[in-house]
Amino acid sequence: MSTLHHYTIAELNALDQAAFTAALDGIFEETPSIACQAWHARPFRDRDLLHGAMVDVVRSLPQSEQLALIKAHPDLGSRTKMADASVQEQTRVGLNHLSPTEYDQFTALNNTYKKRFGFPFIIAVGHHTKESILAAFETRLQNSPEQEQAQALAEIFAIAALRLENRVAASP
Repeated sequence: MSTLHHYTIAELNALDQAAFTAALDGIFEETPSIACQAWHARPFRDRDLLHGAMVDVVRSLPQSEQLALIKAHPDLGSRTKMADASVQEQTRVGLNHLSPTEYDQFTALNNTYKKRFGFPFIIAVGHHTKESILAAFETRLQNSPEQEQAQALAEIFAIAALRLENRVAASP
């Protein structure tokens, strides 16, 4: 896995749009256009304002583009190719070493969830354990499609905040 550069807010603020977008690649899964658009809100005083600007970009997207962002996320515990950040996040909670029974359980829940909602189950795994993820699956399968799309976006925002913490130094 590649090692990412840790930026300061001042360094990010000084970058041109292309370099800024590249520096924040992967903060939002497979959607560099979010960083590209957030660049216009510079200068940022701190990491929280950067995150807020990126969230504002997502909230301003048409629903179809928000749904495309949601669908860009991988299934939890899957063995398919995914972004480095997703691999690292899932590895931290042991989703890369599931027993055959756990793998079957995650696969069944992923399939049930996608059949019900039309997009993958998304959760900020950095805030969870394998067990709490499984419990969240069961609970969230009871939500309406509208509730679950809103929850998926909230989880994406939490994932982005965690990824920014790993990429951007806290302001002094």
